[in-house]
Amino acid sequence: MPHRIVIIGAGQAGAQAVTTLRAEGYTGAIAMIGDEPFAPYQRPPLSKAYLMGTLERARLFLKPEMFYQESDCELILDASACAINRTAKTVTLFDGRTLPFDMLLLATGARVRRIKCPGANLVGIHYLRGIADVDGLNAVFQPGKRLVIVGGGYIGLEVAAVAAKHSLDVTVFEAMDRVMARAVSKSVSDFFERVHRAAGVNLQLNTGVEAFEGAGRLEGVRAGGVTYPADIALVGVGVVPNMELALDAGLPCEDGIVVDRNCVTADPAIFAAGDCTWHVGREGIPLRLESVQNAIDQAKHAAYAMVGRPRAYSEVPWFWSDQYDLKLQIAGLARPNDQVVLRGDPVSRKFAVFHLRDGSIDAVEAVNAASEYLVGRKLIEAGTRVAPERLADTSTPMKNIV
Repeated sequence: MPHRIVIIGAGQAGAQAVTTLRAEGYTGAIAMIGDEPFAPYQRPPLSKAYLMGTLERARLFLKPEMFYQESDCELILDASACAINRTAKTVTLFDGRTLPFDMLLLATGARVRRIKCPGANLVGIHYLRGIADVDGLNAVFQPGKRLVIVGGGYIGLEVAAVAAKHSLDVTVFEAMDRVMARAVSKSVSDFFERVHRAAGVNLQLNTGVEAFEGAGRLEGVRAGGVTYPADIALVGVGVVPNMELALDAGLPCEDGIVVDRNCVTADPAIFAAGDCTWHVGREGIPLRLESVQNAIDQAKHAAYAMVGRPRAYSEVPWFWSDQYDLKLQIAGLARPNDQVVLRGDPVSRKFAVFHLRDGSIDAVEAVNAASEYLVGRKLIEAGTRVAPERLADTSTPMKNIV
């Protein structure tokens, strides 16, 4: 068993790794490096309850302050690693410190993708990834302000929902022909488009942003050849995995750090977990997942392997989004050629979309339909074959379909 484990990244995966290592009986030293001045905290509520003002900052944190002290985990915050020496087994920080390790976990996460167009550096353009980003956005989030959102994905639409509730004038630009196109089916996209339009959000689809305009500060956004007045802009066009440390150390990377089912990299002393990883999913397809579930489960499996009790990772991925009074819950990964089955009526604001492949459910999208989500997830895990007409029949309770 290793004498010293170093974790680079103080997020969901890092915190879970500490918890699992201690739960599995590891008694050696642990050090965790984080580039923010905060202990590990939840990121999903940032664009929802925290921005809305219904969740206090203290409730964002994953563990109480005493947890890391009681777990004998050295927290090194507001610090960044700049190099890994695989031969010497050391991590070098930008401030010159060098930390030795027997095993290393890369839980470096991902960073926001920056937009590249004229005026992209004007004051008034925001991104959302951490606590400081939301605090900065909240300072200007005032009724009547004209907010332009670039990107109609989860982050963009969650912020749009909060802004509409705060009586801001909201316009969303999405380059694709529907919102959340990379994440949900057309039925779900169409439903959320209707909901946002009904709330007063101006959705501009098939429209890319060409430039931000203003004299030092944002005054307008040019898109589709038209300039839209704007006081604030939020850019939500995806994230980029933080894999530079791994690349510089000579570790294989694709769209993330390549790991096996035990979250081990090409170096048996180095592991990786969370948004930064490129791994083989339960269906044998390489992919990178951006989700809390993946960060938690991969961190657990990395910890199991570190203490000599590996368990191959094959979890069903799940995701969620809160917009207005709607909770969207997704389990599994759909494919374009899946058979799609609708259960319930979107007009009722409670329905589910099931995706079937060869008679078995491989994904479910549930809107305000917890039972469909929970049962659907179990059916995906079990690989159960289900008749499409039975799924669509709302007179049959979901619990009877298991």
